[in-house]
Amino acid sequence: MSAFLLQNAQRLHQAGNLAEAARLYGEVLRLNPNQFEALYALGVLYYQSARFADAERLLADAIRVNPRVAEAHHFRGCSLQRLNRDEDAIRDFGQALAFKPGLIDAVMARGLSRMTLNRYEEALEDFDAIIAADPKDAGAWNNRGCVLQGMNRNEEALAAFEQASALKPDFMQALISSGSVLAGLKRFEDAAANYEKALRLDPDLPFVRGNLAIYRLQCCDWRHLESDRARIAADIRAGKPVIQPFHNLMLSSSMAEQLSCARSSIAFQWPKQSRALWRGESYTHEKLRVAYVSADFRDHAVARLVAGLFEHHDRSRFETTGVSLIADDGSAMRKRLRGAFDHFIDADRQSDEQVATRIRTMEIDIVVDLMGFTSGCRPGILALRPAPVQVNFLGYPGTMGASYVDYIVADRFVVPDEHRAFYGERIVTFPDAYQCNDRQRAIADTTPSRAELGLPAGTFVYCCFNNSNKLMPEMFDIWMRLLQQVEGSVLWLLEDNAAASRNLRREATARGVAAERLVFAPRVKPADHLARHRAADLFLDTLPYGAHTTASDALWAGLPVLSCFGSTFAGRVGASLLNAAGLPELVTDSLAAYERLALKLACDRAALDDVRKKLALNRDTCALFDTTRFTRHFEAALMTMRERQRAGRPPAHFGVAPVAS
Repeated sequence: MSAFLLQNAQRLHQAGNLAEAARLYGEVLRLNPNQFEALYALGVLYYQSARFADAERLLADAIRVNPRVAEAHHFRGCSLQRLNRDEDAIRDFGQALAFKPGLIDAVMARGLSRMTLNRYEEALEDFDAIIAADPKDAGAWNNRGCVLQGMNRNEEALAAFEQASALKPDFMQALISSGSVLAGLKRFEDAAANYEKALRLDPDLPFVRGNLAIYRLQCCDWRHLESDRARIAADIRAGKPVIQPFHNLMLSSSMAEQLSCARSSIAFQWPKQSRALWRGESYTHEKLRVAYVSADFRDHAVARLVAGLFEHHDRSRFETTGVSLIADDGSAMRKRLRGAFDHFIDADRQSDEQVATRIRTMEIDIVVDLMGFTSGCRPGILALRPAPVQVNFLGYPGTMGASYVDYIVADRFVVPDEHRAFYGERIVTFPDAYQCNDRQRAIADTTPSRAELGLPAGTFVYCCFNNSNKLMPEMFDIWMRLLQQVEGSVLWLLEDNAAASRNLRREATARGVAAERLVFAPRVKPADHLARHRAADLFLDTLPYGAHTTASDALWAGLPVLSCFGSTFAGRVGASLLNAAGLPELVTDSLAAYERLALKLACDRAALDDVRKKLALNRDTCALFDTTRFTRHFEAALMTMRERQRAGRPPAHFGVAPVAS
């Protein structure tokens, strides 16, 4: 009877009638709970049905009955992989290969788990072994490229992706991955061409349309911008994962769209996990334990802003931990950051679950995520709820839209009360700017001459050192009108890639401005970059995504910044910083007023000199650059969060009272 039921179940399974096959396998196991074939086959069926926990349980039972069947170990490993238990999966794949060394599927799967855990050298060994056995395996070539990309060996990664595409011309993942590498190499036009091809093959690929729009923006190709904005906005409203939330900040001026975009991205990529690591336990530590999580603990703009905060924490009341999601870059900043914390965890080669488990084991009271949706982010750590309180701060200027993120740090300018409905987090409103600054940022002693910088002498220099993907035609129109009205003036921009410089010169010419009136500044060391600000007259902010660190850089170096209130967090930071610097008169409420003031300051040297003198006078006393004052505010906010949580009260909006530094 049991054999007859098993044969029928196997026949139905092969025919695709999974429900009836599962019923018959169950009947076999009711008669004989240790029937290996039924345990194994039902485990595989559950895996095929995406019931991964059930699959893992049944396959574990099958292995206990007969531990020498390679395929059972392989499918259990695959189930564990889908359950984000990659360390356990690797052990099962190893067992499968011990019994059947030629099981290529197990080698491939083990390589993928090793890659997930950032164990790149081992993953590369697996994929290279597959390629050695079959040089025409396009999947192995693609995975090899992914590993090399993770190791920042981008040229080799590109070659691997191109080989995968040559072997399988319709291999979508290889096409998309090669586009990503091309973008990393700043070959944005080539990257865009790849994504255009991908969309022709499948117009609904997740995030591809958004990446295409951003690659076009990176090289200042605005020919498709209007249609890109409209299509992406429509897809966001439809709930589709069309664009990464950080990229959407460049395109969208809608708070509602930004919230919808964040929520769809969270649901698609980092949904809340049913198994929370922190389950309401009460911690009673002498000091408040705070963990800061970031992939920017290196020579990076965020690190240059936040280093002073870590160093100024009151060690008698706070115990701090830095969790680095990126490998040591050997920089002086990395060394400084490591020394700023009580504990420092190198987590770049750990899975989300490993990092979250470490945070939970340390009984961290508050996790502060410094990434949001920026490059290198890992919201999956927060999705596991490793701490009682979880905070979105600094790195991402907008809502994460995630139920597991409790608070976002802001101020009255970037998030006024009427914007609260567009945030998934509760708003913590600081009395000054939400952005911290480090007073140790060095400015080179020597300021290059205008001639050395390629700038004309004796004329007005408008400046914008924002990245090229923040430059929009609406703002560029204003800038070109200013150049036309201010005789001999030039616009000084950051040089990002050759295509952007070429396209911007073309756009200037189309607006009646000679191409040579755009001057491009190459990237240099931070101290030298700050020093060269002194050669400019006025920094022009952008919309819808404005200057953030770049605005603080300019103000720290003594260069006035002209800003305009945007409609979203990303477009209101300039206003926040200028108010904290004591220069509210440089914030306008419309683009027309922005243009008028930019023209006035170029034509009225006395007015500009007054602004410069005021900035110089305020620099060492204003709230914007008072690291100690900011730290006291931040600590007060952390204490309020903890007190609410310990009292059993849910997160709520609150303001931080001003304190003296």
